[in-house]
Amino acid sequence: MKLDEGIDLPEPERAEGEPEPLEPGVAREEEFTVEGALVTDVGGTLGSSVLSTPGMIAMMERTASVLAYERLPEGRATVGFEVCIKHVAGAGEGSRCTASAKLTDVVDERKLHFDVEVREGERTIGVGTHQRRVIEVPSDGGS
Repeated sequence: MKLDEGIDLPEPERAEGEPEPLEPGVAREEEFTVEGALVTDVGGTLGSSVLSTPGMIAMMERTASVLAYERLPEGRATVGFEVCIKHVAGAGEGSRCTASAKLTDVVDERKLHFDVEVREGERTIGVGTHQRRVIEVPSDGGS
């Protein structure tokens, strides 16, 4: 699933100067509209489109990934390696939702553990945990 197809999301940016530390307690939220690649009608069985489970998880992962990216030095990023998510309510196409990620633990300076959630207003749509690993990547200015 490519989130940039039909979904208006800001580009992640690294912090200018010295990045903030990546330590437990840091959190990030991102508001999004349920549309495009995020929706499903479950093969036509619903009669309308809703936030798909893969779409919801993608927004949770993206929020955790951007939280880490903003605080990592150039040449570092993260990849997800575990999700444990419950999709507990529906959100219809066009709904405005908020994905949130809170870093709960850092192991060996490379394994990041997050609590993640998607809400529509006060209603919980999905909740769970997500883990990411810090990796080396080519620098933006490198060849």
